[in-house]
Amino acid sequence: MLRGMPTPATAAPEKPLAARVLVIGHRGASALRPEHTLASYAKAIADGADFIEPDLVMTKDGVLVARHENEIGSTTDVASHAEFAARRTGKLIDGRQVTGWFSEDFSLAELKTLRARERLPELRGTRYDGQFPIATLDEVIDLVAAESKARGRAIGIVPEIKHGSWFRHIGLPLEDTLLATLAAHDYTRTAPVEIQSFEVGNLKYLRSRLANGTRGNIRLLQLLGDAEEQPYDVAAAGGKLTYARMMTPAGLRGIAGYADAIGPGIRAIIPLESGRTLGAPTALVHDAHAAGLEVHPYTFRPENHFLPPDLWQGADPRHVNEAGSIAEIRRYLAAGIDAFFTDDPAIGRKALERAGVSEEE
Repeated sequence: MLRGMPTPATAAPEKPLAARVLVIGHRGASALRPEHTLASYAKAIADGADFIEPDLVMTKDGVLVARHENEIGSTTDVASHAEFAARRTGKLIDGRQVTGWFSEDFSLAELKTLRARERLPELRGTRYDGQFPIATLDEVIDLVAAESKARGRAIGIVPEIKHGSWFRHIGLPLEDTLLATLAAHDYTRTAPVEIQSFEVGNLKYLRSRLANGTRGNIRLLQLLGDAEEQPYDVAAAGGKLTYARMMTPAGLRGIAGYADAIGPGIRAIIPLESGRTLGAPTALVHDAHAAGLEVHPYTFRPENHFLPPDLWQGADPRHVNEAGSIAEIRRYLAAGIDAFFTDDPAIGRKALERAGVSEEE
């Protein structure tokens, strides 16, 4: 067990706080299409996702686009565009030196000339590389609104603010632009929205804005990194708060003052024993529920590579192991989680159905 992790739970099995456990399409259906493309989000919705997750960064002309990082070299074909070669540079992002091409150095029109690439080609192949453009948040919302109308069901959006401190530092703060974009669309004025961040200050700021504006459809999710790490805004200010402290009962009560849910890594809920098999649940879900917080862990992925070794099928790390992924997810459902992020929403939906909780009220 990692130092600072919640201790194993000994109480009776935990029940979800949520009326219905929800499937969140992590970056869309990113096991099946290049992440954060409209094709990935559409596939996630078709496969039964209740929510889709667009990570958000900013262009130099102030437009929110869906990318996991502001460094776009690993997920687009920007390196093959000779006209942008001179924009390759190094920056200190959240205390880490990063070299590549950055969204904030491109206009939206320039980004629209690029095409998405698979982040994990060694595991997921490259058959869709070059087919899909970078999507704006406006385009994502329009897609979700159209899919919701066509399918007759509400589909939520879980936008993540990426590198909030960095974008604020360079004069491109994301938070108010995000709220303005959500307010500009009929769909996101009423549909379920849950804004997430690994930082703390921006969520507290959003809570104050939402309290003043009475936007009842928007909830806030505090993401939690590895136990020994700190939220970057806390670290930059010289604070001592770690994610381990945030996962204590007292820390969770503090989070409940500004957020509605936590998003820990899955191993903070059920760690691996001897690096091979799922162990006993920690007290994290129980303690979060006691503080009034839902628990939305990340991320379930279907390939052998990401699964506990004792759930592998065969020896190929690339093998899509549906049965193993379902078995893993069901262990977490039994621990009382309220929603979960998955790269393959169809498998997540099957796990819920087999656990008998897909239509729990």
